[in-house]
Amino acid sequence: MQSQGLPGFRDFYPDDAALRNHIFAAWRDVARRYGFQEYDGPPLEPLELYVKKSGAEIVGQLYTFEDRGGRSVAFRPEMTPTLARMVAARGRALKKPIRWFSLPQLMRYERPQRGRLREHFQLNMDIIGEPGPLADAELIAAAIDITRKLGLGPADVRARISDRRAVRALVDALGLSDAQVPIAFQYIDKIERESRATLIDGLADSAGISSDTAEQVLDLGDIRGLEGALAALDEVPGGAEAGEPLRHCVAALDALGMSEYVDIELCVVRGLAYYTGIVFELFDAHKALRAICGGGRYDGLLAALGGTDLPAAGFGMGDVVLGELVTEAGARPSAQVGLDAFLVAVTGEDVPHVLQLARQLRDRGLRIEYALKQQSIAKQLKLAASRPAKRAVVIGPDERAHSEVVVRDLESGKEQRVAVDSLLQGYSWS
Repeated sequence: MQSQGLPGFRDFYPDDAALRNHIFAAWRDVARRYGFQEYDGPPLEPLELYVKKSGAEIVGQLYTFEDRGGRSVAFRPEMTPTLARMVAARGRALKKPIRWFSLPQLMRYERPQRGRLREHFQLNMDIIGEPGPLADAELIAAAIDITRKLGLGPADVRARISDRRAVRALVDALGLSDAQVPIAFQYIDKIERESRATLIDGLADSAGISSDTAEQVLDLGDIRGLEGALAALDEVPGGAEAGEPLRHCVAALDALGMSEYVDIELCVVRGLAYYTGIVFELFDAHKALRAICGGGRYDGLLAALGGTDLPAAGFGMGDVVLGELVTEAGARPSAQVGLDAFLVAVTGEDVPHVLQLARQLRDRGLRIEYALKQQSIAKQLKLAASRPAKRAVVIGPDERAHSEVVVRDLESGKEQRVAVDSLLQGYSWS
């Protein structure tokens, strides 16, 4: 029997499950406060759905097989194709804009490394049916708010924002053709991962442009700050218009109280060609890890996937990097939530009364435990302290005779006799 799990997959022991559930709770809390509705889809989809979105090369990154019906299927590596299919099925009936979120488990067959595994859970938040920059700002604000909910501040997390329309206007001004522009975007996206000399040579060769032009393209990725971006755009044809959505988005984030988290960096273009407007990524402030989340506007993608032609924007936020940051910040929750009370039976004859009281207290929403076999009082109190329980409730023959219990505060050691009726009705459990 194999003693270890598969590479890149995780076991969630109670401490790990507590962290995962802590992240899930933050995701759901913020999404609902922003008016999003939760949806879900199947973990298995037709392989064609992902090939249509990402091309045939995606197949090598997926867990695929042929089912008993002869269909080529894959475990979902992302949620957007499923979202597109679901929106297409009911697109006409859904009130726009659609605000949906989901928490799928996703799988990709790739090399496990820090911050990236072969499976992870991911929050997806999307706004469909609204083309304006307020939708983009709303999503960025929600992503930032999640990190705030988890105890991470602007010194821990940065939201890096750009707009592909703005970068496109600047690239066009350099005289690149429509065929060369996507190549330029690919190299701008690599600015922080490869040396400048390597990028200049690679871009010049791939796009068929001079080294001087390639260097000018890469210089665009060095533009930082909203003022710097707008100033550069004012110098090129159509640039002022191309910069308006970014300006409005940043102003909205400022009004929402998020400006201290925001950095404008035109090197952020996102590697996926289907993005059409504002794009953003959240990183740890020191950039020691992979992106916490990434997303942007993807107008036209739903139609390309065979769905309804609606403007859309969204992001995905994985649990792996987020979990590392929460742990490093000392904000990791404990798996032990603690018991409200541990019920102690003095004798074997007291056990049925302990069980009855346990049911009554649990019906009131209290966290209750008791020994599952007859033990000495000392052993039961030791078990109570290990849980940990706030108090022990002792039931013995004398207590039963007077319809009472003995409540012992396990921190102070103080005891008091309490009538059972009072314990169930008027007792303060706080």
